[in-house]
Amino acid sequence: MSTSALLTSGAVSTTGPVDAMADSLLRAEREVTAVEQFSRFHDEAPELRSRGRYAELMPASPPGPGQQYAFEVELDRCSGCKACVTACHALNGLDEGESWRDVGLLVGGHEALPVLQHVTTSCHHCVDPACANACPVDAYEKDPVTGIVRHLDDQCIGCKYCTMACPYDAPKYHAGEGIVRKCDLCSDRLRVGEAPACVRACPHEAIRVRVVDVAEVEESAAAGRFLPSAPDPSITGPSTRYRASRPLPADSEPADAHRIEAEHAHGPLVVMLVLTQLAAGGLLFELIGRLGGDGSVALGLLSLGGLLIGLMASLAHLGRPHLAYRAVIGLRHSWLSREVVCFGAFAKLAGASVGLALVRPDLAERWPQLGIVLAAGAVASGVAGVACSVMVYHVTRRPAWTGGRGVLRFAGTVAVLGLAARLSCRAWEGTPPAALPWVALAALVLGKVAAESELLDHRDRSGVDLLGRSSRVIRGPLAGCWKVRVTLGLIPGVVVPLTLAGLGPGAVPGVASCLSAIALAGLIAGELLERFLFFAAASRPKMPGGLHS
Repeated sequence: MSTSALLTSGAVSTTGPVDAMADSLLRAEREVTAVEQFSRFHDEAPELRSRGRYAELMPASPPGPGQQYAFEVELDRCSGCKACVTACHALNGLDEGESWRDVGLLVGGHEALPVLQHVTTSCHHCVDPACANACPVDAYEKDPVTGIVRHLDDQCIGCKYCTMACPYDAPKYHAGEGIVRKCDLCSDRLRVGEAPACVRACPHEAIRVRVVDVAEVEESAAAGRFLPSAPDPSITGPSTRYRASRPLPADSEPADAHRIEAEHAHGPLVVMLVLTQLAAGGLLFELIGRLGGDGSVALGLLSLGGLLIGLMASLAHLGRPHLAYRAVIGLRHSWLSREVVCFGAFAKLAGASVGLALVRPDLAERWPQLGIVLAAGAVASGVAGVACSVMVYHVTRRPAWTGGRGVLRFAGTVAVLGLAARLSCRAWEGTPPAALPWVALAALVLGKVAAESELLDHRDRSGVDLLGRSSRVIRGPLAGCWKVRVTLGLIPGVVVPLTLAGLGPGAVPGVASCLSAIALAGLIAGELLERFLFFAAASRPKMPGGLHS
């Protein structure tokens, strides 16, 4: 029997306090249940059914001129359950350990009122995507209608430069495929009116897709309005909107802000950078010697050999090295493409210059100007290549890789290894250099090591400060490597050269040649360690991480 029937029949008394209960029961019966509400909505609005079950989480119409699609995240609704991560992983068929969406945690406030805010994040489909600007093979495209930034897997060579350039850690390298992959806002589903996987999976409807005005995104980015502790939005203009009922505390920082760990060292790039800079420096000093009537074929051969080994080593950094020829496609916008072009010209001109002196010395003597022109062209292209190397890392906006620090490190390697190679080759050719060049080498090494140690002075900065994190990485997990690097700078780069300066040109030829070779080998090892630290200690900007991310 229903409640109303019971009340009508008198089975339940309606006098006294029971009246209130009865009225409550009657009102409850008259209210429409959730199931009935859904049924009524479904029957009364059939035109909405075609838009799908998740219509409220999707834009009512596609983007118009000056607009694009974007994620919108309601921070108050995000519980950190990671259902969005799981759905993205499953729907896109990602491998174990691969993720295109992450969930981080922001902490802030004060003891009396602490704030813990989960943050779900993925590719922000930026207005000016750094990944596309950096890519040397144009493996990214920003759809002119939807604004979605898509990665073209077939075009990718796996250079991983986009993973360095993106300040939000959105592109992810897949070692098995040898390419980078990333979120494309489930563009195939979006095209047919279906919600992206993460949007559908969120049990709290914290993630939505919206249409945003590009001009508003650019204005917000220029004003620095995005998310506390996130990378500077003015770099790329991220389109994602983070909304909350109350502003997050200004002192909010990621839960992983104080985790100190080294970055990936990129071994092939370590070898490439050091040896190409050795080659540029060696051929520069060989040209100077040639102009002074004191050329050195041995120095030319050493420089050319280092250059070729360095360029071959760079291929090992590619996920798909057989497609390396594509690296010049992005010449208009990618510093990596420009670096490739410059070093390609460097190799050809250096080979012609050294080959002329070695294979056809008669022609070199008959037309000395030809050899000088080839050598000068090689040096110019080599120096241009080193300058491009500086810019390759400068444009990533990592503080440890800014132009000033890059110039000091890379130009310092050119000068130190170039001069050391020159002095060592002259000693082996039976002409021990005078004292002054050895003293100059020691001074260069001291100056370079001092410039590198500047990074250690930032350890007292906040946990979110990238220079502070780099300093703590060198003082912490990389402390042993730093000590060895300093030792390889001071002993072969200062003690041995000063010893040779004391011996002077009258030193026993065998002793001078052996000591100079030790100095050169030790300095090369030291520069390789310096370049390892250059990569491993360069803390990268990224979105907030979690306690165990």
